Amino acid sequence: MRKKIMNIRKSTNLKMVRNFTIFILLIIVTFWWIFRKQNMNDLFNTIKSTNIIYLVLGAFLMLCYHLTESYNLRSILVTLGERKISIFKALKFTFIGFFFSSITPAASGGQPIEIYYMTKEDIPGPKATLTSLLILFGFQMSTITYGVVCAIINPKVISGGLFWLFLLGTTLNVLALTLFFFCIFSPKTTRKIIKVFIKGLKKARIKNMDKREKQITDSLNKYNEGAAFIKSNKSAFIKIILREFLQVAFYFSVPFCIYKSLGLNTYNYFEIFSMQAILYITVCALPLPGAVGVSETVFLKIFEAAFGTTLIAGSMILSRGVTFYLYVLISFFVVLINAIRMRNVKGDIDNYVTEFEKDLEK
Repeated sequence: MRKKIMNIRKSTNLKMVRNFTIFILLIIVTFWWIFRKQNMNDLFNTIKSTNIIYLVLGAFLMLCYHLTESYNLRSILVTLGERKISIFKALKFTFIGFFFSSITPAASGGQPIEIYYMTKEDIPGPKATLTSLLILFGFQMSTITYGVVCAIINPKVISGGLFWLFLLGTTLNVLALTLFFFCIFSPKTTRKIIKVFIKGLKKARIKNMDKREKQITDSLNKYNEGAAFIKSNKSAFIKIILREFLQVAFYFSVPFCIYKSLGLNTYNYFEIFSMQAILYITVCALPLPGAVGVSETVFLKIFEAAFGTTLIAGSMILSRGVTFYLYVLISFFVVLINAIRMRNVKGDIDNYVTEFEKDLEK
């Protein structure tokens, strides 16, 4: 058992190192490709000419983005009976989730790791999973709503070839939200669909389908817990959704701060907000860590009309730096400090294995 656990731990660490390496390489390749023909003097002059007050305001809005999610996380856990959770501990979980979402394709690693660390802080697994599920559901709903509404009101942003990429991103996000909805509110229908799907895969002689069917069924049970929470805490659920809309609004407002920091005034707040909303829904479902590469490229396409050809490269660096890279760096140190703290608390590797064995036995 101990050897198996050690192998699992080694495999997990190797996957994390691999994902982080791919993430760094994507950043290097992306910036090399974008700036290979760029006049670097124009770029540096753009960055130097920014109004620092607006940059600080943008960074503060992103902090509000993370704090809002942390407050939501704490609020759900308190409703579930976990009253000892502090806002600072909730912020720690949020940063951990943000970091692993950033370095895994389509942000797939954030929720599982966040749930894992919550359980290590004595939060029961079902409550941690339900909390993560409700936040993700609200986040998906808010980003899709903002993106679609902004595209309808400001359609010129997605003119040309960008329309098809926007349509793909919207479709993938709507399908994910629809799946969430059916899993939570119509579990019987979902089970029937899954059984038909699994039956077809078994006939096609796909391996390990019995095991996968059990995993899917277990996941559906967690969604059922979400439905029970919503039915018994309707007002709390509405507040969760509203806070997610506020959280996303903080994020989508940052490019306007960048715009104002460069002394620009032609476009108003809503026009810049709508550009960011459309950008996010266009790229977020693509299977790249942190949507690195595609986010920068689509930013140049969408925001060029607002920033102009001379300022667009510098504005992209500033916007992505404030909304993404700055907080990836901050969250990396949070993950590192937390890992050191947990290692000191849990003791040596034998104690770690003992704790892990207890988890497996539960």
